[in-house]
Formats: sequence, structure tokens, C-alpha cells
Amino acid sequence: MSISAKSVRFDADSMWVELSDGRTLGVPLAWFPRLLDANPAQREAVEVGGLGLHWEALDEDISIEGLLAGRGDQTRRGRAAEERRPA
Repeated sequence: MSISAKSVRFDADSMWVELSDGRTLGVPLAWFPRLLDANPAQREAVEVGGLGLHWEALDEDISIEGLLAGRGDQTRRGRAAEERRPA
């Protein structure tokens, strides 16, 4: 069975992804520095595709597979931003 995203919404601290199998994942925005630093309009400009989520203006791509595995931003930029944030 292939699991895909159906919709995405945001609150102040989290991204909520509704999946095709009925689950909803809550993911901290801190896992994705580009989304954390984006304004609400930029976050809402998401393209939901079969394999994941894409934000053209933010140069951000998030796979559903990665979300299900509990992975945050895997880029050097993401790791560097995470290291700068207070615990």
C-alpha cells in the first residue's frame, strides 16, 4: 500500500499532515528550518504530491517516507540551523 499526503495545515509550532490511510502526523516546525522561518502565506503555498510535499518559493521538499521515519531536514543547512537553536 502506498501512503500519500492528502492535506497539510499549520499551527504556531507544528505542521499537520493528513495521510491517505487516515492518520494525521504532527511534526514540529523546528525540524524544518525553512518552514519555521517562513511566513504563513509561504507555508500555505505547499504542493501536495504522491510522494511528498513541495514548496517552490522556499526550495523545500519533504517526503512522506521521511516523515513516517521521523526524519527532519536532512540538508547541511537544516543541520546547521538545528545546531544553532537553543535546546
